Amino acid sequence: QVQLVESGGSSVQPGGSLRLSCEVSGRNFRGMAWFRQAPGKEREFVAGSLARSGASPRYADSVKGRFTLSRDNAKNSVYLQMNSLKFEDTAVYYCAVGNPILSSMMTGEAYNYWGQGTQVTVSS
Repeated sequence: QVQLVESGGSSVQPGGSLRLSCEVSGRNFRGMAWFRQAPGKEREFVAGSLARSGASPRYADSVKGRFTLSRDNAKNSVYLQMNSLKFEDTAVYYCAVGNPILSSMMTGEAYNYWGQGTQVTVSS
């Protein structure tokens, strides 16, 4: 049985940093990604990687240069380092895993398993 356990969400002031973690049990997956959903908005892709090494991650334009995705294969985990957080980063962040092809890695439907979500709130 595949399970994803996320952690690291919190409240932080603008300009602050957070690190989200997602530990996967049950199987290994090539694709590991983070999505987010803000109140009243659709779920959106944040960052993802199809390489077990974590190489060549892709990012949403809104987070490029501020967020960094990394993977630890030994722990079957994926992380999201978030710096220079903005009000608009407030959302529930979800970890997702699967084996999507490159052209679909930014779509939620390409992932098979999801975490329960962790709340990130950026407020002053």
